Amino acid sequence: MTQIIKAKNLSKSYGKFQALKNINLTIGKGKIVGLIGPNGAGKTTLLKALLGLTAYDGDLEVMGISPFQDRAKLMEDICFIADVAVLPDWIKVNEVLDFVEQTHPKFSRSKAEGFLKKTKLGAKQKVKSMSKGMIVQLHLAIVMSIEAKLLILDEPTLGLDIIYRKDFYDNLLNDYFDNERTIIITTHQVEEIEHILTDLLFIKDGEIVLDANMEELTEEYFEVMVPSENYEDAMSFKPLQSRKVFGKHVMLFKHPNRGELEALGEVQRPGVADLFVAMLKEEDAE
Repeated sequence: MTQIIKAKNLSKSYGKFQALKNINLTIGKGKIVGLIGPNGAGKTTLLKALLGLTAYDGDLEVMGISPFQDRAKLMEDICFIADVAVLPDWIKVNEVLDFVEQTHPKFSRSKAEGFLKKTKLGAKQKVKSMSKGMIVQLHLAIVMSIEAKLLILDEPTLGLDIIYRKDFYDNLLNDYFDNERTIIITTHQVEEIEHILTDLLFIKDGEIVLDANMEELTEEYFEVMVPSENYEDAMSFKPLQSRKVFGKHVMLFKHPNRGELEALGEVQRPGVADLFVAMLKEEDAE
């Protein structure tokens, strides 16, 4: 199966509020997808639909399964880490492993114990004595020890310091990801994950406003660092966004005349966060 997720006219309403509006998308095997959007854009609702946690209108298949109708079967091949994931204070590390071993048929305890040996977590340590970073390490060790085809991460490093965040994504890439698995990540710390992404989804007001792979974005969008003397000439090409950095104007373009713009300044790939902000402003203007 090459398509892990297929959605057609996927919609979800809460009373009069439409959280998802006729979303159409496909996500293939072996992808790392960043799902980016402002608060209230529909990210969490979309993830709930994918995980079978909410009913919806339209058609949705995850690994060939209807999530809401057959969630038990679906969860055999999905792992999920959320920023609100909670473990009871009294539970010990070895008791967490006992529970997962008894409830998930594709969990490898030996793998989990191997991952935990790289941390400071002890088998008898209780959750109440752990920092948030340690709890995330425990979650990650469990997730990486389950033979799942799809991993969904909802703000997985929220509240962690930079060392824990870097270690989290390094472990994810080095010890978990391969071309047979698919990962979907939502985060507001876009700069920290853009180097690992293969694809981007921008969502706003319940609609997908961008669905592209990173190579396409590099070809289609670019930034030019323009010195002051070339400012007026560069502005004539109508940049999507312009900001001033260290005396130069950094302009974002979606433009076929790249050759002409290269003569006006230094060309570079835009950051995902800058691209997202520019696209939202462009939509608002329209």
